Amino acid sequence: MAKRKAVGFLITEMGISERRACRIVGLARSVQQYRPVPKDDAAVVKRMKALASENRRYGYLRLHAMLRREGLVVNHKRTYRLYTDQGLQVRTRKRRKLPRRDRVAPQVPERPMQRWSMDFVGDQLADCRRFRVLNIVDDHSRFCPGQIVDVSIPGARVARFLDDLALRFGLPEEIVLDNGPEGTSKAMFDWSERTGVRLRFIEPGKPVQNAFVESFNGKFRDECLNLHWFRSLRHAREEIGRWRHHYNTARPHSALGYLSPTEFLGVVAQLKFGDEFALSHLSSGDGFDLGPAEGREGVHDCDADVNFGGLAFGVS
Repeated sequence: MAKRKAVGFLITEMGISERRACRIVGLARSVQQYRPVPKDDAAVVKRMKALASENRRYGYLRLHAMLRREGLVVNHKRTYRLYTDQGLQVRTRKRRKLPRRDRVAPQVPERPMQRWSMDFVGDQLADCRRFRVLNIVDDHSRFCPGQIVDVSIPGARVARFLDDLALRFGLPEEIVLDNGPEGTSKAMFDWSERTGVRLRFIEPGKPVQNAFVESFNGKFRDECLNLHWFRSLRHAREEIGRWRHHYNTARPHSALGYLSPTEFLGVVAQLKFGDEFALSHLSSGDGFDLGPAEGREGVHDCDADVNFGGLAFGVS
């Protein structure tokens, strides 16, 4: 900037040419003649607003990852500037201050389908009836193979649903769960003995030992349950199913380098089996239990012939 001012002074006050002034100051003429061209951010802002409207709980980094997929933004600082200029910041609740403790990061399994985590969350319908959701998460890929949504989910129902998932995805080596009555039921112990899948129970009062599904529960409540007023159980199943599909296939996950779980599994499949295999087998094969068999009417939101887990998960 100082050299450009010096060149301008020599030209206007001394009457010498630009070429000679640049040679005296030691500045390239291309630098002297450069004029910054302001970028047109209209297209980026329009798309960012649309994504923020569709995903109201997304911060700027997650929006940045989605914009980069579409080739609209390269620099995250530019995303943040536009994000704040448009007032799109997500409002967060103030958290209660807890005593400071040394944090130990949970151990991530070495490969997909090595360990699943299960946990329940609760919510209520518009008529104040309570319902529950069983969430199941693969701890390595953060993929959600399935959910159950119903007013009551006994252990026998969980065991049947796991058998359904086994037909589409295979089964993990172990499942982490709490000490609730569903997990400690006779039906679950019989299922574990029949399938050979270990049930690893966390210590009472220590949900941090089931950190992966607890993290999923937080996202699920913040981005789905808290944003919808469910008119009926069917409506809840539909909205939860749509959110889960978006989570598995499109939502950027910070622990996966802002890839979605399906994209991450695509990288795993590509590294293990090659491009052709990954492209032919990766699909929207996520599981969703729509209720007891007599009430399903043959409806399922997953391709029946997709064996996503046994192939793309890279189970050896």
